[in-house]
Amino acid sequence: MMLSTFKHLILFSAFGMLFACAGFPSENIDPNKNNKDVFRKDIAECKQDYPESGSGVHYKQWANCMNLKGWK
Repeated sequence: MMLSTFKHLILFSAFGMLFACAGFPSENIDPNKNNKDVFRKDIAECKQDYPESGSGVHYKQWANCMNLKGWK
């Protein structure tokens, strides 16, 4: 019984990470900022503000940070 629950937890975690990454912001609402250089600068700032964590929560924090910077 415990092994079955563990398998379900792993499966749901894998699907959650898959869908979380698929929704990462990639287009800025400001046409002047919608380029690779600005994207790289903004993501670097978000990564500095929210360092990587072993749980994967940092991806959601990075996405929220990018949304605040105008990326959708």
